[in-house]
Amino acid sequence: MSQGKMSLTGAMRKDCSTTQFCDSSCVEWGLHFPAANGEYQSPINLNSREAQYDPSLLDVGLSPNYVVCRDCEVVNDGHTVRILLKSKSVVTGGPLPSDHEYELHEVRFHWGKENQRGSEHTVNFKAFPMELHLIHWNSTLFNSLEDALGRKNGVLIIALFVQVGKEHLGLKAITEVLQDLQYKGKSKIIPCFNPNTLLPDPLLRDYWVYDGSLTTPPCSENVTWILYRYPLTISQMQIEEFRRLRSHVKGAELLEGNDGMLGDNFRPTQPLSDRTVRAAFQ
Repeated sequence: MSQGKMSLTGAMRKDCSTTQFCDSSCVEWGLHFPAANGEYQSPINLNSREAQYDPSLLDVGLSPNYVVCRDCEVVNDGHTVRILLKSKSVVTGGPLPSDHEYELHEVRFHWGKENQRGSEHTVNFKAFPMELHLIHWNSTLFNSLEDALGRKNGVLIIALFVQVGKEHLGLKAITEVLQDLQYKGKSKIIPCFNPNTLLPDPLLRDYWVYDGSLTTPPCSENVTWILYRYPLTISQMQIEEFRRLRSHVKGAELLEGNDGMLGDNFRPTQPLSDRTVRAAFQ
């Protein structure tokens, strides 16, 4: 199966048997998924002083047109929490090719077992306790996310850093059901979720953009990354709900040294190589 045709979930089922993304499993990814050895891998450290201001990013504003999702599914897949969206939400503009629509497929979370770590990307080598990804595919060119993987202009991921502070009302619909998703394979249908609540004020146009890859197998490249400068805020209680989740099915025997808790599910930062990070702000 080619890297462009392998689904995210299929790839992870094939190889990611550990929760600790930053251990030896990351080294093994390159053996099974050649793209993981590429030069344009994600995540990266964002050096704010070296990012190049590109005023053309503001010529056409980044325009998310997200709609409220009814009866969407929240899943603990043993590696992350996923929100699978059924309503058609799209984003256009910004650094994206003109007249191309990117459809929101799902939302994923990466978090640390402690507040000092958890985000996949870092800013000036500072990590946040959580990072969430809104994963999109180019519905103008392709028929599905699987078709778009590894293809030019195929995939867009909008990333938001998350810090601990006041409660995030938009994520309450998710954190309130996590207790029902304690074990791997558990899922829950929630009546209503609004992806717009995950975006900062639409007038805040401060973001970085660079070319990278998926941060989980198959690690396909040709992913456009947009990272908002300003983080979301969730409460300590909300992030603890994520930290109570388990990476195994109920009753599974755990390997020695594995506490079975889901967390630290981030990939280490990768070399920037010859890439340029652009900024929509000075």
